[in-house]
Amino acid sequence: MANEMLNSEFYSNIKEILETARKKAYAAINFAMVEAYWEIGKRIVEMQDGNKNAEYGKKLIKEISKKLTIDYGKGFDETNLRKMRQFYLCFKKRDALRLELSWTHYRLIMKVENENARLFYMEEAIKSNWSTRQLARQINTFSYERLLASKGNYDVVADTTKKETTMKPKDVIKDPYVLEFLGINDTSNFYESDLEQGLINRLQKFLLELGRGFSFIARQQHLNIEGRHFYIDLVFYHYILKCFVLLDLKTGDLTHQDIGQMQMYVNYYTKEKMLAGDNPPIGIILCSDKSDALVKYTIPEGYNQIFTSKYMLYIPTEEELRKEILLEREYLENKN
Repeated sequence: MANEMLNSEFYSNIKEILETARKKAYAAINFAMVEAYWEIGKRIVEMQDGNKNAEYGKKLIKEISKKLTIDYGKGFDETNLRKMRQFYLCFKKRDALRLELSWTHYRLIMKVENENARLFYMEEAIKSNWSTRQLARQINTFSYERLLASKGNYDVVADTTKKETTMKPKDVIKDPYVLEFLGINDTSNFYESDLEQGLINRLQKFLLELGRGFSFIARQQHLNIEGRHFYIDLVFYHYILKCFVLLDLKTGDLTHQDIGQMQMYVNYYTKEKMLAGDNPPIGIILCSDKSDALVKYTIPEGYNQIFTSKYMLYIPTEEELRKEILLEREYLENKN
């Protein structure tokens, strides 16, 4: 009898109640953040308009950023505050804000200069429940312009959404912007599988046990680069070499995209994190599949001489890292 009840319409109704409640909760968090950022943008614009000095406007955002970061943590750097200011300028009517769209959706839509195109992407994102990736794809493939050129043929829009499932409500709570807004630290549990976590655990321990100057900085280091979110698996500082060491693990085949992404990380640390007296950062990509492992080193362009003459005195060799990752992978797979 109990099994019949669980398979009945009765149980389906209970599930529907919970799913509806969750959707409302996620939507409420999202919209509270959107409204707050709109209000912050409005206050900034009003304060800057009250003082026409351009230098004053820059200092205002800088000072607000410092204070908000102290009180509320990351998420309120100058770039984000300028985005809030732009948000208000793009959508001056508060009533026009839509409950269905996240802050990430709005950040993407703000990049569109044409107001009619912005409205088009807003309405289509709501109607078709586009994820932020789908919205970005639509914008980057000029769906609005192609729709005009096709004289209203919506097939040109629908075609690009077939590559990805629509957004699920629970994805909202994993959005780094939402986590920052709520003051919740984004943990590695959101982003690592059991195998990846085990391998990264071992690599972290291995490097710290080498005794060659590694000092642990961060795990799953969050980078926000031009509105896109990236996570570096492990970040160390080498106090002998005086440089950052970035490590990323890939459990599949190594691709050109992986190499390009690590080069981007290295370039970011070179420009944003290096202090006076630091040497250029080094990136290490470890790629592991069931039968082999590949190690790839990445440094800023033009620093090959430094890498070969100095870094390799303290950085593990490719063979050391390769052996360690294969042994640990074999152990984890046998354990499972």
